[in-house]
Amino acid sequence: MKTTPEKLESELARTLAPVYLISGDEPLTAGEAADSLRAAARAQGYSEREVFFIERANASGPWDEIHAAAQALSLFASRRVIEVRIPGGKPGTGAKVLQELVALAGSDFLLLVITGALDWETQKAGWVQAINNAGVWVVAEDVAAARFPSWLRARARRAGIELDDSAIAALTAHTEGNLLAAEQEIKKLALAGVTSASASEILASVTQSSRFDVTQLGEAVLQGDRPRALRVLAGLKAEGEEPTLILWSLWQELRMVWLTLVPGAQVGGIWSRNRQLLPAAAARFKPLGRAWFAQLNAHVARADQVIKGQRYGNAWDELALLVAEFSGGSAVLRVAA
Repeated sequence: MKTTPEKLESELARTLAPVYLISGDEPLTAGEAADSLRAAARAQGYSEREVFFIERANASGPWDEIHAAAQALSLFASRRVIEVRIPGGKPGTGAKVLQELVALAGSDFLLLVITGALDWETQKAGWVQAINNAGVWVVAEDVAAARFPSWLRARARRAGIELDDSAIAALTAHTEGNLLAAEQEIKKLALAGVTSASASEILASVTQSSRFDVTQLGEAVLQGDRPRALRVLAGLKAEGEEPTLILWSLWQELRMVWLTLVPGAQVGGIWSRNRQLLPAAAARFKPLGRAWFAQLNAHVARADQVIKGQRYGNAWDELALLVAEFSGGSAVLRVAA
């Protein structure tokens, strides 16, 4: 069954399917959908979680581990969530394993697959259709420009804030379709105790807003300005930004750089204010090769596990190391030498 992030929460309140697929390039709604699902799973007794990242479509090792984890679950008393993340959306040789996991999922474990946007061909693949038939497929698409004002109004109401038409227009102009930025502005209004707002309140909030945002972090990272990137990260931490949103933003920037280097790949469906920085960033990172991108992607996975409490460590320390590496850390310095 295919659904949207907006409808998922009410569906989770009724029943929990054995398998879920969350696809799409919209980090806020995809991340929230995954969080809602994990919370519902915990409430149903799925107390453990194993996360696997598929960095290369045809790598057999991760799929062997995933299959072994599924087979070993019956040895444990607790129920588990097996979470498989495929940023590129192409499982390659793992497609057959995914179909086997769909058939096995149920009382012992719940299967959650998270990908970026799926192209038309992949949407018709057997593993996608198997998940759609046996469980739930959540599509986290970009919010269309025409629908963005209504999304803003609904989002503000969830936070207890009524926005008039002038406020919607001002917030739309300021955030330019960026859901993460819009959510940040709504959070600031809520923290300030605002319950209704017009354009004047929005403009006042924007001009008095925090000195740092995730867009600035992405800009510094793509420009290779490590000192500035770390300063922005420290500012985001001081201003109470969520580590999850920062990690999603960094992953989006990494993915855009990678797709820029892949012949024939499209980045049109990925929103970013930093799109104009991609050519120069891609040229700088290209000499580092696939190994560097794989290393950074693995670091993203590790940071995510720390943030979610699935691995020991400090979330902000992991983010700082990731930012340093991405913006010109040790790997870049070794190549330059």
